[in-house]
Amino acid sequence: MAKKRRKSQDKPGPDGMQPGLYLVATPIGHAQDITLRALQVLRDADVLFCEDTRRLQKLLTIHGIKGKKLLAAHAHNEQVSAALIGEKIREGKSVAYASDAGLPLISDPGAAMVTYLAKEGLAVTSLPGANAALTALQLSGLPALPFTFVGFLPPKSSARKRALQSLKKLDSTVVFYEAPHRILETLEDLREVFGNREAALCRELTKMHEEVLRGKFEALSQILRNRASIKGEIVLVVNGAGLEEEEAIDQNEIDRLLLEARKTLSAKDAAAIMSGRTGLPKRELYQRLLHLHDES
Repeated sequence: MAKKRRKSQDKPGPDGMQPGLYLVATPIGHAQDITLRALQVLRDADVLFCEDTRRLQKLLTIHGIKGKKLLAAHAHNEQVSAALIGEKIREGKSVAYASDAGLPLISDPGAAMVTYLAKEGLAVTSLPGANAALTALQLSGLPALPFTFVGFLPPKSSARKRALQSLKKLDSTVVFYEAPHRILETLEDLREVFGNREAALCRELTKMHEEVLRGKFEALSQILRNRASIKGEIVLVVNGAGLEEEEAIDQNEIDRLLLEARKTLSAKDAAAIMSGRTGLPKRELYQRLLHLHDES
């Protein structure tokens, strides 16, 4: 008699964990934002890998999970860790992996592990949970669908601007991660490339000092410049190109703004800034500025 096929929802739970890798979502701030299933997997897994052993140990202590040996698997040793995890699974062990905060692989390590295990035909499953990008999208006040998740932009301005140029015409809401020490530079580059769009800056999500600032890039920059320091992880949610109202600027106003920008910037930079604001070709604005200078 043929055995009845087991439905996916009837697979053994954490109390009878099967060999494989379990990707565990951890809180992005508040320690209570972890699922019951995630806690059970962290208790019962044969082996625990994590991005930062100190951070996971703190989380385990808060939730009363003791006596677990933690192995580090981070961006610098992920390929080696992937092979080691594969060995553990072949030995019949269950392995859990948790990155620092949120979902593994989403701007965190884990991709090399999943790719390796998939090629080897070894089991991988994911435990859903907290995610900073989706939390910020909910709070932004901007359209939630469709959206494009970018993660971290390049740290250098030239590379960052090139990346932004490829995203400039997207109609979807765009979600970025950014470090506090780079946020002012990034806002300036966004304003130059995208124009002065509506955005939401979400900081310290789910923590005691959670903050959501809403407004155009220039307004957000002004708020942050008036602060003695900027702290906390930041998610920036930006309105899509097709959703932003066009600012009607006549030629006289463009000329005035070009000349005003030229007072403190080179002709090339002044043209670039106005190109980001008006959508007009940078070369055209540069030639116009040279013409205005000749007239004066």
